[in-house]
Amino acid sequence: MAETIGACRDAGFPVYVLGEGSNVIVSDEGFRGLILRFSGERIAIDGDQVEVETGATLQSLVIATIEAGLAGLHTLERIPGLVGGAVYGNAGAYGRQIDEIHVETRYFDGVEFQTRTDCEFDYRESVFKRHKDWIILSTRLHMERADANGLRAEAKRIREIRDEKFPPTMRCAGSIFKNFFLNDLPENAAGLIPKAAVRGGKVASAYFLERVGAKGMREGGIEIASYHANLIYNAGCGTAAELRKLILELKRRVREEFGFEVEEEVQYVGEFND
Repeated sequence: MAETIGACRDAGFPVYVLGEGSNVIVSDEGFRGLILRFSGERIAIDGDQVEVETGATLQSLVIATIEAGLAGLHTLERIPGLVGGAVYGNAGAYGRQIDEIHVETRYFDGVEFQTRTDCEFDYRESVFKRHKDWIILSTRLHMERADANGLRAEAKRIREIRDEKFPPTMRCAGSIFKNFFLNDLPENAAGLIPKAAVRGGKVASAYFLERVGAKGMREGGIEIASYHANLIYNAGCGTAAELRKLILELKRRVREEFGFEVEEEVQYVGEFND
């Protein structure tokens, strides 16, 4: 791996590290370079310590920790993707996220192998998003003991909710836009939000998208769900260009109506002609 990346770098050949691609929008033109994916998927549990290679699916890790009676990942039930992507984007759901249980992560920075405890996590952010050429190899987590039956029941409840919102057959990348912390919003926008719309100090981006008419919008084969303004899916033969055009239109509408930007949670790969 190190030799391959070094050779590509010396030749000026682009390299992109990809997991399962569940939170990625790839250009219709593809990517003119080398796509790498780390395939190690070992999961080792020792007491309250979990060591996992980042090629493992997040769901397999969720199941393994539930069965071991460890709390902290059970609310991430049914979130698609690999563990590497979960660390990369500080994945979370229902009040929990990766940084709360993270101990350290091992990665390759293109020159040498490194281990760091501080991954500069933030809401759906990490240092790895600013260094897309780094390859996350493994991560170690510290989790709390809990009743496995209780964790299993909670995961089942979350799975039912998620499957209703995001049917497994739906072709989508999950939520397109990040949510907001109420304190980070401009005063004029924050003042418009009812208390019922604030959960854990956050406001769903769907709140603003709905108010600019997002629900049911369509661009070619790309549609926005009639029941959720932040759920954009491929209804047929939609293209990445159509999806990008719809995203930019939503950003424009929110900016003009409320005076701030909604920011994508999804990542782009390849070139887009806006």
